[in-house]
Amino acid sequence: MDPILLIPMVIIIVALFFYLGWMFNSKLGKKSLVASEEKAKQLITDAQKEANNIKREKLLEVKDEWYKKKLEFDHEVNQKRIKLANLEKQLTIREENIEKKFDIVIKKEKENRQFERELNEIKRSIDSKLLDVQKLESEQNIRLEKISGLTSEEAKKMLMENMVNQARIDSSHLIKEIYDQAKSESKKEAQKVIVQAIQRTAADHSIETTVSVVQIQNDEMKGRIIGKEGRNIRAFEAATGVDVIVDDTPEAVILSSFDQFRREVARVSLERLIADGRIHPARIEEVVEKVRHELEEEMVKEGENTILQLGLHNMHSELIKHIGKMKYRSSYGQNLLQHSIEVAYLTGIMASELGLDVILAKRSGLLHDIGKTVDKNVEGPHALIGYELTKKYKEHPIVINAVGSHHEDIEMEHPIAPLVQAADAISGSRPGARREPLEGYVKRLETLEALAKSFEGVAKTYAIQAGREIRVVVEQEKIDDVYADKLSHDIASKIESEMEYPGQIKVTVIREVRKISYAR
Repeated sequence: MDPILLIPMVIIIVALFFYLGWMFNSKLGKKSLVASEEKAKQLITDAQKEANNIKREKLLEVKDEWYKKKLEFDHEVNQKRIKLANLEKQLTIREENIEKKFDIVIKKEKENRQFERELNEIKRSIDSKLLDVQKLESEQNIRLEKISGLTSEEAKKMLMENMVNQARIDSSHLIKEIYDQAKSESKKEAQKVIVQAIQRTAADHSIETTVSVVQIQNDEMKGRIIGKEGRNIRAFEAATGVDVIVDDTPEAVILSSFDQFRREVARVSLERLIADGRIHPARIEEVVEKVRHELEEEMVKEGENTILQLGLHNMHSELIKHIGKMKYRSSYGQNLLQHSIEVAYLTGIMASELGLDVILAKRSGLLHDIGKTVDKNVEGPHALIGYELTKKYKEHPIVINAVGSHHEDIEMEHPIAPLVQAADAISGSRPGARREPLEGYVKRLETLEALAKSFEGVAKTYAIQAGREIRVVVEQEKIDDVYADKLSHDIASKIESEMEYPGQIKVTVIREVRKISYAR
């Protein structure tokens, strides 16, 4: 076929197919459009129906909610109306009460004005009578002055003296009654506590001496101890600081020193040298140094054992060393460690009876004389030295105060402090517990007599029974029987506040009337 004819034919066929397709599509589109329109109308109808239904439901819900709110509002309004009605009623009642009170106040004011007028009249009457009385009193005073021969000032002075004397007698009676009552009540309890404490800690006392005796096998050993030209004994005395007395006492050498530690070092060293047999200066120095070191270690162990014995703990190691040193210290001949242990027990028992801290009480009692173990180059009272020492090693504040105040060098701040002071006095005042130098003893008796004689009306004073009793003879013209009781109490109080003494001092006031006449 001719290509020129084929192309038009193809074009015609394509155009025919395009036309047929267009006709088919237009018919299908019309049908689909109609169906879509119907479906849309149906959807719109359904939507309108559903919207109407929803609208009706929402209207019903709104009406229900509105009805509930209306009921709540009505209820609230009713409640407020009731409350307002009650308030109005209360206000009405208050107004009525205020009106009644106002009427009462007006009535009282009228009565007060009337009463004031009556008082003014009474006052004028009293003033008038007072003037009359003053005139009568003046006339009476003039008559009394003429009769008695005394002026008003002299009579007043005499009356005041009589009243003062009477008041003095009455106060003495009252003081005696109060003192007797307090004494009878407190003495029983105090005695009970102290006696129990003493009974539970009763122990034997031994007096420390200033010499130690070393037994030797025979008198030949004395020559070896002395050495050639005395070199051994000089070396021993230089190494120990102790005096060695070699005399005619058979089989004995005496070591003399006021320092117990040095004396103990010397005693042990000499016993070892005698047992060893080698006695010469070099050996003496070696043994003495070794013994001194051993005893220093023993002091620490002694301090630790004492702490364990008393059930104490957490104490600084330096304080434990000082406690061990107490074994080789003495106070008035009494061993310081035994004394401190006894004071600790006494203080603990009394603290237990009084409901106080027993551990702190024992700690305070044990450390109360710790200041006596410090180097003698440190000056000051041992209580204050002990105060600084315990404070330095961070002891409990109650313990620090008790140590510093047991001789009243500082103020006592806790009940344990006076317990330590009492226990110290109990331990030191036992028969045979302490020795007192003669000079101090005589001075104490003289001070005691002078203190008692400083009171007015005292004629003579006598310290008897080694200072445990002071007898006071008073002038019977100046001191009556009632005031004598008060005087004994005042003297005892002054002795307590101004003197230091072991145990207790009995104050006896003697008032006697002596009438003397002579047969000629």
